[in-house]
Amino acid sequence: MINDRRYETDDPRHVVACVHDVDGEVEVVRLRDLPLETRYPSASDVLEAVARAKDPSRATRPIVIPSHPPLFAN
Repeated sequence: MINDRRYETDDPRHVVACVHDVDGEVEVVRLRDLPLETRYPSASDVLEAVARAKDPSRATRPIVIPSHPPLFAN
């Protein structure tokens, strides 16, 4: 289990993913919305992927969507 310690143990956000050993690799079951692969070479690779996904420095600036007035039907 990979846990997010920012949340209490009774909070559903506490558990991030389950990791199972399968044929020398690990299989990941995501329990939170993170961009994780299904398989990794090791559990430490999964932890690194979770840390990268949650790193706020990787956030991008908001994409500006041009605003146009609504069109009126004639």
